This record gives sequence, C-alpha cells and structure tokens, in this order.
Amino acid sequence: MVRERVVVVMAFAVATLATSLLPPLACQAAPAPCERPTRGHHQYRQPVGVRRIVVDASGGGDFLSIQQAVNSVPENNTVRVIMQINAGSYIEKVVVPATKPYITFQGAGRDVTVVEWHDRASDRGPDGQQLRTYNTASVTVLSNYFTAKNISFKNTAPAPMPGMQGWQAVAFRISGDKAFFFGCGFYGAQDTLCDDAGRHYFRDCYIEGSIDFVFGNGRSLYKDCELHSTAQRFGSVAAQGRHDPCERTGFAFVNCRVTGTGRLYVGRAMGQYSRIVYAYTYFDSVIAPGGWDDWDHASNKSMTAFFGMYRNWGPGADAVHGVPWARELDYFAARPFLGKSFVNGFHWLTPDV
Repeated sequence: MVRERVVVVMAFAVATLATSLLPPLACQAAPAPCERPTRGHHQYRQPVGVRRIVVDASGGGDFLSIQQAVNSVPENNTVRVIMQINAGSYIEKVVVPATKPYITFQGAGRDVTVVEWHDRASDRGPDGQQLRTYNTASVTVLSNYFTAKNISFKNTAPAPMPGMQGWQAVAFRISGDKAFFFGCGFYGAQDTLCDDAGRHYFRDCYIEGSIDFVFGNGRSLYKDCELHSTAQRFGSVAAQGRHDPCERTGFAFVNCRVTGTGRLYVGRAMGQYSRIVYAYTYFDSVIAPGGWDDWDHASNKSMTAFFGMYRNWGPGADAVHGVPWARELDYFAARPFLGKSFVNGFHWLTPDV
C-alpha cells in the first residue's frame, strides 16, 4: 500500500511538471471543458426550396433596390432566396432582419456590383442620437444562413486623421450565424467589416481599411483573402472581442495576404481573451515593430489573449514575432484553426467551398 502511494505521488509530480513546462500558447490552444459543444448544436436546417429575384438599378429586374427585394421576403422564411443583383451602384442602406434567413446576395462581380452608404459613428440618427459604430453599416445582416457572392460593400465616409473621434464607418456588419462570403469586397477606413457574432466563412475576399478594419466577436475563418491597408501612418488589421475563456470565438486567417501602406499591427486585443491566428499568410513590409497590440496597455491582456502564427512568410513576417506573448504555433496547436472545422463548416457549408 505504501509503495503504491509513493508511485501515485511520483506520477502526479511528473504530470504537474510536464504541464508547467508546456508553452503558454499551447495551453491556451487546448479547449477548456466549457467550450465543448452540446449535442444538436450543429444541426443544419435545410431550406425547403429556391426562389429567384432579380435586382437591377436601371429597371430591368423585379426590384430597383436591394432593400425592396429584402422587404419582399416573408417573415420566418424557409426557402433559399437568391437575389441576382445586376451590375450597378446601389446607393442605399440595407438591413436583413433576423426573421429572414436563407438569403443570398449574388452580384455580377465585386468590381461591378457595389452597395454603398456613408454613415459615421458621430452622425445623428432619426432619433437625434449619435449612431455609434455598429449602426453605421451600409449593409447589416442579422439573419442566419446568409450568403454573399461576387459583390462589394462600401462605406464611403472619408478616412479619419489620427486621433479623430467618431469616424468609425462600417461597410458591412454580420451578426447572424452560418454565413458564407465568396469573392466579395469590403471597402472602408476605420472599422470596415464588423464581424460581430456567429460563425462565418470568408473565401477569396478583399478587405480594405486603415484601423481595425476587421473587428468584432465572431468565430470566423478567412481563407485566401487579401487584407489591404490604406493607413497613412499607423493602422491595424484585426481587433477581436472575445471576453471570456469559454467563448469559442476568434479570427483565423489562413493563406491570406497582408498588403498596403502605413505601419500595421496585425492584431489588437479588443476583448480580454482576444483570439487571432495567422497561418500560411504573406506579410508585406508594412508591419509595425512588435506586430501586435494589447489595446489599452492596462488590462494585462497580454496574459490572456491568444495571438498565434503558423508558417507565415514575406518581408514583414519577422515583425509579427515582435512581442513575447505572440508565439509561433506547432502543427498540433495550429490545426484547430486551419480548416472549416473551426467554424463547424462541415455541418452547414457545401462540400465545394
């Protein structure tokens, strides 16, 4: 009995020592028990049919504006509504409510089909109050199972000068779950793409801005995308808002390109447990010394944020390793972020995407 107790104590001591020697990010990469999905969490509700609508700003379709087409979709919609949006500039503010799932915006090409508006956070809304950031979006999607293909979204408000307040101007806000974007463009300056909440997959997209031009608390995979900075001095690519270690949110950028102007932070800790990973990504020579920012330098987010890199390259890649709390991951730590499984995509994306 005594010998068995000694063996157990020695085994516990060895296991404790091994755990303490693990790199911090490897420990963080392992999901906590509270992050395990419950049964039925990934159930996909298949639409029961297809309806096609043509939107044409010159009058050659069913509707002149995108919002008119959205308004024609019934509440609690159950069919896939494909809105063919012909080439043109659609100068309007669009909202897809939560009660209208399964809507697809199908453009004629992101260079020729463009939706744009110009609100800023400091602008006044109909109630006389400032809009604030999330309400500035040119297009807001609150519904689930949204898809956009070959179309661009712009906020044409001027870019702010350093230190200016209230100039956040969102081009697109996605707050619904299970959304897919292919061949889309997102153009703005500060806070271009509000990746607010839900699981999202961006493929072959172009995202342009200057400060935090991808931000929010979504759980999103960006694959084969270009992240292009227009910053004149300092700027930042992504600000992720994970606030709790049990949240499964985060941004994964895989096989992307970071290009443009200015000096960029590749990630900022908007949330206490912010999670951002870059893998197989090219970084041009625009990365600021240090590469990452902990947002306010007062909340010790460097101790809780998860900033990881895996097999990145390019003249700016070395700068991404500029702080000790952003580490190069090994394959096993990086693997959860590399594919569609990060967003449970095998349960709701078609096999060809």
